[in-house]
Amino acid sequence: MKKETCKKADQFGKCPYVTAQRLLQGKWAILILHELEDSPKRFNQLQREIDITQATLSSQLKAMESEGLLTRTVYPEVPPRVEYRLTDIGLSFRPVLESIRVWGDRYISYLHGQNHQDAEDGKAERAGREGSMEDRVQ
Repeated sequence: MKKETCKKADQFGKCPYVTAQRLLQGKWAILILHELEDSPKRFNQLQREIDITQATLSSQLKAMESEGLLTRTVYPEVPPRVEYRLTDIGLSFRPVLESIRVWGDRYISYLHGQNHQDAEDGKAERAGREGSMEDRVQ
């Protein structure tokens, strides 16, 4: 698709970037997809593993279900048991999740390298100031 087609936000279903952005717009969408990629989970499992409020998780799950990314199955038991699982289109997101993990690991390494470099720069700066002070004292 041409870039020109994707420059407007109202291109859901036409532009792949706008479409993906809308599907993943919730703060927790990627983590929910990640948690469900290997097996179905119950609501409380998801809530514990993601550390998310009940209202937020419920809202996000409903949105993702309405978009066809996951299904909600209610089992006729007492107490009721509800499981969430990815649909085929939701499961097709696995390679994207893996790419996100790889990029995330790379960025984490970058951050650690930056923090290390910032610490080294700070030491050099302090050493330079201390050297200047010694020069002034003499």
